[in-house]
Amino acid sequence: MIPVTRLNHAVLYVRDASVAAEFYTRVFGFEEVGREFGGQAVFMRSPLADNHHDLGLFSVGPAAPRPARGSTGLYHLAWEVGTIEALAAAAEELSAAGALTGASDHGVSKSLYGRDPDGNEFEIMWAVPREAWGEDERRGVVRTLDIEREVARFGASTD
Repeated sequence: MIPVTRLNHAVLYVRDASVAAEFYTRVFGFEEVGREFGGQAVFMRSPLADNHHDLGLFSVGPAAPRPARGSTGLYHLAWEVGTIEALAAAAEELSAAGALTGASDHGVSKSLYGRDPDGNEFEIMWAVPREAWGEDERRGVVRTLDIEREVARFGASTD
């Protein structure tokens, strides 16, 4: 057994690392750590993280095909936010960026889904406190997300 504690970072092949870096800066607030290989690789981190980098972006050229939906390989990356209010704000940000593709209530988490300019899929999720998991603790449910209801249920004003 390898004792993994969490995902430390992700690395994506993208058509243009500069274009992808602009998206992750604008939408996620990531900051650039460095550019390597003549700007063909960009390393970024969340200003809220203690990682050296959370995301690496490697240019593969403008003619590179997008990931084929339904093929084998990476489906998506999940980025966690600390509050349900942050998730609601993320929904607005992703909508404004034209990147929001869906939303789900998984019982143990509330999730938004989107795509970056290269078609790489990602999830922004908020983890429900474990004491509220109930019967969903041993299930893998997918329900429609009502973000306003969840903010009313779990938001700071309800403490």
